[in-house]
Amino acid sequence: MRRLEGRSALITGAGQGLGESLAGRLAAEGARVMIADLNAEAAERAAAAIREAGGEAASVRANVTQEADVQTMVAAAVERHGGLDILVANAGVLKAHDITEFPLDDWRFVLDVNLTGYFLCAREAARVMAPQKRGTIIQINSKSGKKGSFRNSAYAASKFGGIGLTQSLALDLAPYGVRVNAVCPGNLLDGTLWTQSLYEQYARKWGLTVEEVRKKYVDQVPLGRGCTYEDVANVVVFLASDESSYMTGQALNVTGGQQLSP
Repeated sequence: MRRLEGRSALITGAGQGLGESLAGRLAAEGARVMIADLNAEAAERAAAAIREAGGEAASVRANVTQEADVQTMVAAAVERHGGLDILVANAGVLKAHDITEFPLDDWRFVLDVNLTGYFLCAREAARVMAPQKRGTIIQINSKSGKKGSFRNSAYAASKFGGIGLTQSLALDLAPYGVRVNAVCPGNLLDGTLWTQSLYEQYARKWGLTVEEVRKKYVDQVPLGRGCTYEDVANVVVFLASDESSYMTGQALNVTGGQQLSP
């Protein structure tokens, strides 16, 4: 039995990587998916792949930092699927610098996308979900939302803020039957951010090989492996389904034991 049969889902930052994987999994669970991304071509490719696999999906271009874009994005999902049951706020960016060298523009950019963007998406989704008296909002957060991150202060600040926003929205929306939770993945060592950028950056910075960088991060995880897209998707589907109907305001770790509660 597909756990999200017939539900309408909107996933931001879903043109590639984790967001694309989450969109595919929600569709496989029966959801009708709207894929949003700043890259319109990537969003449509991801939607086409879901349709080719037998799922239902459409795409929309959206910059989550722009209020008008977010309003248009949510309206497109509602018009296409007759409502909105699930929002996965996945869009995010990372800019890492030592604090003494952190450019203000980079700091503002990270907080604008990761925190203000989440706020805008959640607010517009809530405006649809509250009158429906149903819905679930899921933020893709990070283990960096639970503890500080070396030379990554803007990202950690944005993710700590995201958990505070998640808890606050959960309280605001509980009277309407709308649940709000966050998922905090560990290092997605096979994900696009790592394979296309971070391995090479860290290898140059530390004078290591890419393989040595990977081992360094794997060795930090008690379960001995990196986080996968499937690991995150399993928790997202649970939070989107009725199986988690008594859970709201939570930030669930998916870190292989690297980050323990809270």
